Amino acid sequence: MFPDPNIRAWYNSFKAPVTSIDCGQMCAPNNPSGKPFCCDICHAVPAAYRSEWQYLQPNTNLWRPYTGQECASPPPGPQPVAPEHMILLACLGPERCERDYRAISCRQFPFFPYITSDFRFIGMAFEWQYENVCWVIHNMNQVTVEYRREFVTFYDRLFNHDIAEMESYGRLSEEMREEFAARRKRIPLLHRNGSDYLISPGSERPRKIHY
Repeated sequence: MFPDPNIRAWYNSFKAPVTSIDCGQMCAPNNPSGKPFCCDICHAVPAAYRSEWQYLQPNTNLWRPYTGQECASPPPGPQPVAPEHMILLACLGPERCERDYRAISCRQFPFFPYITSDFRFIGMAFEWQYENVCWVIHNMNQVTVEYRREFVTFYDRLFNHDIAEMESYGRLSEEMREEFAARRKRIPLLHRNGSDYLISPGSERPRKIHY
C-alpha cells in the first residue's frame, strides 16, 4: 500500500522531465508503432500502487486496468505480473497523455533506485531490459540535475515511510548485479551526490566517470 493518501502531493514533488528535450521523440522513430517505447503498452506495462489507482480513477480517464489483450501480438518474454499492492495499467497513449496524472512508474522510467548489497540507496540505475530501445539510457548525460534531485528526494521519503519498498528495489538491484556480472560489465550509475560512476557488480567498487 502506498504510504500516504495524499497522492497529489507526491506527484507534485516528482514532476521534473527526465531531459530538457522530449526524449520520447528521440526513440519513437525506431518503434514501428511510432510511439515512444516507454509509452507503448506493447513494450512497457506500467504499474500503480493500489492507493494511487484509487486517486487516479475519479480524477482522470487516462488509465484503465491492463487486460493483456491490448496488443495484436503479446509483448516478448513473460507476461508482466504486478505485486499484490500494485495494479497493472494501460493508458490512452502518448498523444492523449495528461502529464499531471502520470503514474509514479512513468515518472521514474527508465530508472529505478539502486540499493547496494549493504542496503544503502546510492543513486539511479536504469531498467536494463530497455537498454536496446531507450534513448535516455544511451544519453545519460542529458538527464537534468532537477530530475536527479527530485528522484533522490522522492525515494528517500518513500523508503522512510515503507522499508518494504526499499527491500523490493534491493532485490531488483541484486538482479542487475547478477546480470552485469554475467555480461562482465560495470553498472552505470547516476549517484545521489551528483556525480556519475561505473559500479563493479561483484565488489561494488565505484569508478568515477563523466557521461
